[in-house]
Amino acid sequence: MLSIVVLISGGGSNLRALLEASEDAEFPARVVAVGADRDADGFDHAEEFGIPTFSLALSSFSDRDAWGEALIEQITVWNPDLVVLSGFMKLLPERVVAVLSPNIINTHPAYLPEFPGAHGVRDAIAAGVTQTGASVIVVDNGVDSGPIISQERVPVLPGDTESSLHERIKPVERRLLIQAILDIANGAVELGRLRSNLRPQRRGSPRPRKATHESP
Repeated sequence: MLSIVVLISGGGSNLRALLEASEDAEFPARVVAVGADRDADGFDHAEEFGIPTFSLALSSFSDRDAWGEALIEQITVWNPDLVVLSGFMKLLPERVVAVLSPNIINTHPAYLPEFPGAHGVRDAIAAGVTQTGASVIVVDNGVDSGPIISQERVPVLPGDTESSLHERIKPVERRLLIQAILDIANGAVELGRLRSNLRPQRRGSPRPRKATHESP
């Protein structure tokens, strides 16, 4: 049974999906603790499922390194097999990544390496592309730059806003996360072998396409 610590910053919709999946006795993973960098709304999900929580605000520490050491202490006390960043909006200090790597993964609402960073959905809309996506990656010291575990395209529809597009990406993100955890648990994905600065590339993967308009 894979034990997981989940880190969140917001509402925790991916966390909720994972907690619901783990209710199935056949699901090979269990969330043992949920942490956040603030008093996150997603703690409500953890409370509902009886999962312990912890909160470590960066502002409560003298610097990022001190915050990182406290984060390591809070996570490692649970001895998790895997750490999942689920909408966690802080860049982890290098020391945290070094201690947890390669058993730390993240979801991102874009088809990486396209549109990395905190505003991936907004950036896709601004770029005028016709498709974006969702990705699950291994966390490294860059910004959404780790090896890709899985990803899937999501179309950008005419009239889409950041909100409407994000709402269509979220279910794909959740499904990819659950499947990634299943694959890690059953050995189909070995995170240590993916730990590389090189991104896996899929042959024939389309580049993001900008929307075009025909002249009348």
